[in-house]
Amino acid sequence: MKIDGGCHCGYITYEAEADPARTSICHCTDCQTLSGSAFRLSIPALEGTFKITAGEPAVYVKTAESGSKRAQGFCARCGTSIYATSVGDGPKIYNVRVGSVRQRDQLVPKRQIWARSRQPWLADLGAISAFEKQQS
Repeated sequence: MKIDGGCHCGYITYEAEADPARTSICHCTDCQTLSGSAFRLSIPALEGTFKITAGEPAVYVKTAESGSKRAQGFCARCGTSIYATSVGDGPKIYNVRVGSVRQRDQLVPKRQIWARSRQPWLADLGAISAFEKQQS
């Protein structure tokens, strides 16, 4: 499926092709910290299809538990996470951050990774009070 999206402030936009069946939830502690949330959703763009159409992402290179380095692309103006990819030359697979995808409502997660770091309270999320908008 064709996806497109961008950052919150509109400086960065992109497009790509992706397989919705590959949408994942990552519970690793790096994703928790980098997203400021309990997990992060991503979808790998099909190789060679990810293209920045406007703006220039800032890049932070993190070292994973495995020792491999991952480039984290984000908007330096508003902070929106856009993608992660390998460092160095060669073909790239871009793991696009679903929160930045315009079609995010169609990208239902199909798997969870790094479940050993999953926050235990996620299993009870349905039992927590829910409101349609911000409450005072």
